Amino acid sequence: MKFIDEAVIDVAAGNGGSGCASFRREKFMPMGGPDGGDGGRGGSVIALADANLNTLVDYRYARRHEAANGEPGRGSDQFGAAGADIVLRMPVGTIVTDIESGEMVAELLEPDQRVVLARGGDGGFGNLHFKSSTNRSPRKKTPGWPGEQRKLRLELRLLADVGLLGMPNAGKSTLIAAISNARPKIADYPFTTLHPHLGVVRVGPSRSFVVADIPGLIEGAAEGAGLGHHFLRHLQRTRLLWHIVDVAPLDDAADPVAQVRIVLSELRKYDEALYRKPRWLVLNKIDLIPRDQRAARVRDIARRLRWKGPVFAVSAVAREGLQPLLDATWHELSPSAGADADDHDVRFRRDTLEAP
Repeated sequence: MKFIDEAVIDVAAGNGGSGCASFRREKFMPMGGPDGGDGGRGGSVIALADANLNTLVDYRYARRHEAANGEPGRGSDQFGAAGADIVLRMPVGTIVTDIESGEMVAELLEPDQRVVLARGGDGGFGNLHFKSSTNRSPRKKTPGWPGEQRKLRLELRLLADVGLLGMPNAGKSTLIAAISNARPKIADYPFTTLHPHLGVVRVGPSRSFVVADIPGLIEGAAEGAGLGHHFLRHLQRTRLLWHIVDVAPLDDAADPVAQVRIVLSELRKYDEALYRKPRWLVLNKIDLIPRDQRAARVRDIARRLRWKGPVFAVSAVAREGLQPLLDATWHELSPSAGADADDHDVRFRRDTLEAP
């Protein structure tokens, strides 16, 4: 299924039905009085968060969504039937914004969450409502109220605990495939990842977290180079970022430290809050470095970056060094993580930097 994370739709709630002006006319009851019923309420447009959806492709081409109008009232005290609501199923994590006012209409963060996007109009009053002791044969009725109409922007931001960040070909897709159930495309050329992927990482019984992989960033992404900043929105709800770095790039002129600085620069240009999220340095492809040089290479990169956070050396292909990374991440994300979190991070960092 094609991944679509933006769409623009028009929604129109149903109009309320008109009231009825009618009088009871039966044999032997020449002055039965007013009996015109009210009109029915118009149908509303409702958004429903569906945990089984992960794309807005259903709204890429189906732009107009209209609810049914309410039925008009009838005689014999018969009120009109209400118009049927329509329910628009959207992925969890969708943000709905009114284009004209810029107001956020809904943010769907929980499965089965329901939000009214456009409310149907109320039905009009029949002449039954206007009878009184001084007006026994009213001929007044009112039309139904119009339903709301809106032009809405839908924006999907994936819900994940950890986001993968890095240059193209840093090994992000290989890493998420090694630690989770995700199966992204993996190849030896840049930009094999064209849209985000989600994977559930199982650390142990009842211990799991969700990882999001997005296309890599390159220098000039803020100006639209590569895939630009288009997919960075999917990292805004994460609690932790893994900065994946290729420690043994094929191009000898490529410097891992320079690549890290390029990504951080582009991240800061996009969103200062995203730049300030907790970020761990994950040095990938460590298996391509001779075993006796690995610890020195890791220490050199961390020193040149003046990196103050945790540093992990892993190999996604060889499945080396992954378990300490996963255990430390679970401890960081777990609600039960206590005051010893800093000691825990230092311990894992020290284990990583020690020579194997």
